[in-house]
Amino acid sequence: MNHHRRRRLLGLALAAPLALVACAGAPTTTPVAVGDPTPSAPAVTTPASPPASPTVGPRPGDLPGMPPLVDPADVYAADQVGEFAPAVRGVPQRVYVPNSESDSVDVIDPRTFKIIDHFPVGKLPQHVVPSYDLTTLWVNNNQGNTLTPLDPRTGKPGTALPVDAPYNLYFTPDGRSAMIMAERLRRIDFRDPHTMLLQSSLAVPDCEGVNHADFSADGTFFLASCEFAGKMIKVDTANRTLVGTLDLGAKMAPQDVRLTPDGTRFVSADMNAGGIHVIDPVRLTETSFVKTGRGAHGVYFSRDSKDMYVSNRDEGSVSVLDAATLEVRATWKISPTATPDMGGVSADGTQLWLSGRYRSEVYVLDTGTGTLLATIKVGAGPHGLAFFPQPGRYSLGHTGTYR
Repeated sequence: MNHHRRRRLLGLALAAPLALVACAGAPTTTPVAVGDPTPSAPAVTTPASPPASPTVGPRPGDLPGMPPLVDPADVYAADQVGEFAPAVRGVPQRVYVPNSESDSVDVIDPRTFKIIDHFPVGKLPQHVVPSYDLTTLWVNNNQGNTLTPLDPRTGKPGTALPVDAPYNLYFTPDGRSAMIMAERLRRIDFRDPHTMLLQSSLAVPDCEGVNHADFSADGTFFLASCEFAGKMIKVDTANRTLVGTLDLGAKMAPQDVRLTPDGTRFVSADMNAGGIHVIDPVRLTETSFVKTGRGAHGVYFSRDSKDMYVSNRDEGSVSVLDAATLEVRATWKISPTATPDMGGVSADGTQLWLSGRYRSEVYVLDTGTGTLLATIKVGAGPHGLAFFPQPGRYSLGHTGTYR
């Protein structure tokens, strides 16, 4: 068992729910910024902008109730610069960092690179996830067995809801269900997306470490990674049934899962293999493997859908791939001690924000040059940070998978 697996398994031990405590005041960590941000800069708010208009109606075979794609040739066409949904009108741009080892959230102003708020949440917060309708941010308190809602207009936490083992959170493309990736229970729970009351559960006993997922272009199925089993599973969205399993190999550790912009392939970053598995979702076969770097972990796309960014946690780098050919065209070195994990692209597409999982820090990279713009000290064990809001009509979950 490698040291990454041991570290994760220790964090997955079953724990009783933890009562939330009152909101704290000033941050307890000291930010370190590179560059010359202006501390007194006003908060950036999201301008009003209508979402992109669909060029086609629902296609035959689409998941009923799913908004039609803006462009069938680019599943992320609605995520381009300026394409904000009406729901985020006037919402200030903030970066929310869940600190897994200190059971807290730091809130960063992306204009100044300064922490402007800090508050406790439940035990072992893993990801901050935008809701399907973009009105709530959910903190996944994995061992606390709760979800803490955040109001993105105020940045303040609300009353936590009881939920079993929420390692990660997704939403079906029709908006009817939240999907709790109950990793330690080997289960996917489908819940009401607002109240989080249980609708049904799908047991996945052979999928040890079920944690990341993404949906097909038509929304009818999703692929999920089984980190500790070295597998991928395919699940029917409407029927909530397991329809196939892809065995990548016992030594594999698939992490983040994303659909390519053209909608024809899925990729999954593999921490042990140091690259991405390229998967044909129809045949459920691996068609190729692309080396990126040691500890490949998170996958993100540029605002124009031309580039794909892969964070390589064990070598302190980010690989930049051509999103169409999946060829590596650049590698950005952060530092030999950096541990880039999860995050997202800024709303204007000029920055990539990533948590430094084992260094208690956050990295901000210039997407034009790969230059490190800032290193911001945060709480212990920062994991799935969310830059919010971002362009897009609705959220499919994780730290910000939009369509």
